[in-house]
Amino acid sequence: MEEQPQQREDREPAGTARRFVFPSALTVLAVVTVAVWIVAFFIPSGTYDRGPDGSPLQGTYHHEPARGGFVHRLGQLFLAPVNGLYGVRDLKTGEVAPDAVGTLYGSAGVFLFVLAIGAFITVVFATGALDRGIERLAHRLRERGALLIAGVMTVFSLLGTVEGFAEETLGFYGLLVPLMLALGYDRMVATGTIILGAGIGVLASTVNPFATGVASSAAGISLGDGIALRFAMWLVLTAVTIAYVVRYARRVRANPARSLVGFREGDRELAEQAVHPPELTGLQKGVLVLVALVFAFMIFSVIPWASALSGKADATPYGWELGWGFAQLAALFIVAAVLVGLVARLGEQKLSATIVQGVADFVAPALVIVLARGITVIMTNAKIIDTVLHAIEGTVRGTPEALFGVMVFVVNLPLAFLIPSTSGHATLAMPILAPLAEFAGVARALVVTAWQSASGWMNLWVPTTAVVVGGVSLAKVGYDRYLRFVWPLLVILAVLVCAFVAVGAMVGSGGG
Repeated sequence: MEEQPQQREDREPAGTARRFVFPSALTVLAVVTVAVWIVAFFIPSGTYDRGPDGSPLQGTYHHEPARGGFVHRLGQLFLAPVNGLYGVRDLKTGEVAPDAVGTLYGSAGVFLFVLAIGAFITVVFATGALDRGIERLAHRLRERGALLIAGVMTVFSLLGTVEGFAEETLGFYGLLVPLMLALGYDRMVATGTIILGAGIGVLASTVNPFATGVASSAAGISLGDGIALRFAMWLVLTAVTIAYVVRYARRVRANPARSLVGFREGDRELAEQAVHPPELTGLQKGVLVLVALVFAFMIFSVIPWASALSGKADATPYGWELGWGFAQLAALFIVAAVLVGLVARLGEQKLSATIVQGVADFVAPALVIVLARGITVIMTNAKIIDTVLHAIEGTVRGTPEALFGVMVFVVNLPLAFLIPSTSGHATLAMPILAPLAEFAGVARALVVTAWQSASGWMNLWVPTTAVVVGGVSLAKVGYDRYLRFVWPLLVILAVLVCAFVAVGAMVGSGGG
């Protein structure tokens, strides 16, 4: 899920040099907000004529002065976070303000959705059902090494693609490291199984609310748009990643000298400590069934079935299609959190406290979305978004569709490193990248797919993510050893992603 900023120690020993710590997403976006506000004074303002659906019409860009002087713009900077939450776009002037009359421009819907799914996920983990289920799966497959790796990675990848399963994996090292050692593997096999299993699911997110959901909202499309391509990517990339880890595992078991990390003193004793997890209770089984049904229903509710089955973007929706957006999904997960608590018999006091705790835990990523949207509001009111689009229009116009998809993937790689928050990156980049898709003649859903692939690819290895750094630390394998292990796979995945987005652009589906 969306990464939380790492907290530093309040006090450090006297006389010790402070190490550089990468700023939190909130700090990065605060700096970017001020920087964009300053730069907006030097960029000419202008706008495109818009079509009926609000899309910019190619070749219609013209200069148009932004409203207000320095004092007015200073007020825009002050109100940026507020506008990012519930700013309204005036129907006449196009300016965003909290007291305007028009359409909602802020990210209030996505903000509430993030809090709602945070409450749901926290309640699910409070029941212990998901942890216990994965532990039982690992134990059942303990004598079938390759099947154990494939089974755990598939479950982690499935959770990653539907709900952004990431930080939660840190709790499984204590279980999987002894199991892998007992099977004759090394610690790197456990590390790859956990980090790459969940990470490849996030890379190929289908309906992950923290990646696909936020990016789709910022791009102005449905969460279900592009799901066909993303599902195909998830199947292929997950299979390739599993095969990569299994190949290394078999090589190490056949010849321990080929291990990249070797074996530590006490590993044999640790292998003998692989515990037999308790059986799932009836209540926990009920929770797992309910969780599966909730995510299955979410997927059903957001997919534009008529378009997906007919291949026509403008197909008339079937009568049974729901076409849900973030408002309905937020309500779904609030209700689902209560239902899970009732099924698990958490009790009124614990259920209420857990829901509140879940909301509190997810305020940080929700605020990141608000700050990033606030930056977009500054650019909108200064009328420089269309100026930036116009500057790139000439480059994009005439660019082959396949090349455009690859370009979006490549451009977002450094952005994913500089902006460590997935949702913040999406909210900031999509208002510019999505309209470019129309200039290039491809679907906006393709931009979302290429963007989230870049973000997910970077998060498989960058040292600024708690999942990677925390994982290698818990497994005791060393970050340099992990890089040596994973870099060939990273090359393979980058090639496959480029191939997928290129084909998706050429067939004109955008993955939808």
